[in-house]
Amino acid sequence: MKYDFGRLIDRRGTGAVKWDMRQQLFGRADVLPMWVADMDFAIADPITAALEKRIAHPVYGYAAVSPSLVDAVVARFWRKYAWRVEPEWLVFTPGVISALGAALKAFTHPGDAVVINDPVYHPFWSLVPGAGCRIAASPLQFEGGRYRFDLEDLKRRFAPPWSGFMAAPQPKALILCSPHNPVGRVWTKDELTDVGRAVIDAGAVVISDEVHCELLFDGLKHTPFASISEEFAQNSVVCMSASKTFNLAGLAASVIIIPNPRLRADFQAARSGILPNPDILSMTALEAAFRDGDEWLEQLLAYLQGNLDFLADFFERRIPRIKAIRPQGTYLVWLDCRGLGLDRKDLREFFIHRAGLGLDEGHRFGAAGEGFMRMNIACPRSVLEEALRKIEIAAIRG
Repeated sequence: MKYDFGRLIDRRGTGAVKWDMRQQLFGRADVLPMWVADMDFAIADPITAALEKRIAHPVYGYAAVSPSLVDAVVARFWRKYAWRVEPEWLVFTPGVISALGAALKAFTHPGDAVVINDPVYHPFWSLVPGAGCRIAASPLQFEGGRYRFDLEDLKRRFAPPWSGFMAAPQPKALILCSPHNPVGRVWTKDELTDVGRAVIDAGAVVISDEVHCELLFDGLKHTPFASISEEFAQNSVVCMSASKTFNLAGLAASVIIIPNPRLRADFQAARSGILPNPDILSMTALEAAFRDGDEWLEQLLAYLQGNLDFLADFFERRIPRIKAIRPQGTYLVWLDCRGLGLDRKDLREFFIHRAGLGLDEGHRFGAAGEGFMRMNIACPRSVLEEALRKIEIAAIRG
């Protein structure tokens, strides 16, 4: 069937964080929200049908992970990535961020160092100290409008103490963001292999957040970190979800893939009594998405590609002082606003009070995000065009 992604859906008054918290977050209830990572699109019909069928049953007791859900996950990973995942590797949680926290609790001790990149998805900056660990930030390199890992920096950070970081303990883990949020890089297999080699050779663990792994452009392919080799599988945890791909963030269900039985047991112990299984409706939605959501997803990606092309052309031709870093994946666009010559406070003022937009401020993603903004383009094109015209008018007025 044909889905209409151009349809305007009024989300106000539905408890949507994106729309109903504008006053609290931006100081104005009338900003056009283009920030938090959910989409202003209706979900796929097969997911709605599965939820309606389950809701029709009048009992909502404790929910077990069903064999059919496990089968759907295993089948999807093989179909999408030729990655043979064993059912016993799968752990289901109500969200990736909470799973990352449980993984840090399982694989580190208070005082340990954990490496994250800069910039990176902003909750990482609180997750690490929340686990009692110390952040070791490894900056991404931005060259020619493209980000890459600083492999030499990563190698130094995971090297023995006598090789340059004498005052710092050797890190116990790397939290990887793949595809990367906010810069939109889809890491190649070679890049991931180089990073994994630096981490694993040091006896550390890779905890890989891969929630945007199906939102890719230009025919690119995602490489699950644990699929690279048996050695990588035994020294990593991969976190995936349908939440971003199928717009199900409000139905919290994620699948954590842990091939190593020792790491899996440690993770299960760390989550015990704190992190339950997803609820009935969340698991229903997850299974329906993975089984029957591909028709919707194919059309979504084509629409997002059109949005991205429209945005890139608009900035290049009409707002050249702002450079849109074209994402290879995710529906989030990293905007280099340094050409406006504004400090953090004035940049916020520019977007909220002069353009009337609610975006994510780049500094929240790390020191390397200073002067940048993150923009969500998963909306009807008419809304995107309105947002871009608001920025253009604000830039012209100065």
